[in-house]
Amino acid sequence: MTTFGKSIRIYLKDGTVTGIKFGEVVNQTIQSISCPRLRISELNEYNEAKRPGVYFLFGQDEDTGDPKAYIGEAENVYDRLLNHVANKEFWNEVILFVSKDENLTKSHVKYLESRLIQIAFSTRRYKIDNNNQSQLSSLPPADRDAMEEFLIYIKLLIGVLGHKLLEDVTTSSKKNDEHNTFTATTQDNQVVSMTRNLELFLSVSGLKASALQTDEGIVVLEGSEAAKDIKPSLHRGYRELREKLIKNETLVLEGNKYVFKKNTLFDTATPAAAVIVGYSITGPQTWKNKDGKSLKDIEQELLKKQNSSH
Repeated sequence: MTTFGKSIRIYLKDGTVTGIKFGEVVNQTIQSISCPRLRISELNEYNEAKRPGVYFLFGQDEDTGDPKAYIGEAENVYDRLLNHVANKEFWNEVILFVSKDENLTKSHVKYLESRLIQIAFSTRRYKIDNNNQSQLSSLPPADRDAMEEFLIYIKLLIGVLGHKLLEDVTTSSKKNDEHNTFTATTQDNQVVSMTRNLELFLSVSGLKASALQTDEGIVVLEGSEAAKDIKPSLHRGYRELREKLIKNETLVLEGNKYVFKKNTLFDTATPAAAVIVGYSITGPQTWKNKDGKSLKDIEQELLKKQNSSH
């Protein structure tokens, strides 16, 4: 299936990325507004913020420090946000979504809220401060399809605005598929959807691990093994990362080895390898494809091929 690019327009009200931001998908009716908590009162100036819509409150979980979100709906989003300023403490940013043509009804936004909560729980990117048993409101088929399309644009805009909690979760075991998608958990216990992957393997000191190199980093796959003990050479940052993965039960001790219980995203190959073996190691030379060629050699060949084509 052919996929097409999308044009997104972002307007920075203050000329800064930390202030109020307006976002829209070109030629679509969706309108988004991102606003810091301390500036919620300024939304009173914008009619868009007073329409029916859905919204996300973003902050950190007070116990774990992991990212946390609350998803809600309202017939007047601004009024509802004033209530949350008084009654919810964890959040420091809101992103709201309304329709520029004012065609969203209470039933529409209730449906969107339920679907968004459902998606957010399934991706597990953030801790979600909602009940995951939210029921879908009843909509005619045409309206339901229109809201599913609206969801697509919410996912695009919220990702561009810095939050990927709505990335589609699709698992697949197909091999040799350039556009194969799968899910992976980040070091912050978030789940992401990946594409265009390179299958890699690590076999060191009796440990076996497999991974996929993607556009976002390297993903160590569920079932991969890691050393029970670490050595003094392991860098402090990697040591702390390993402890965090153990604490959030991504790594679980089974006998004399740890085992990855979910696909886990690392920024680069070296921390992935170091966390597995428990000591300092060079990732690009350690991770290899099925033919035994190292990631470093593969990268160099790709650069050489690209340069020779110009």
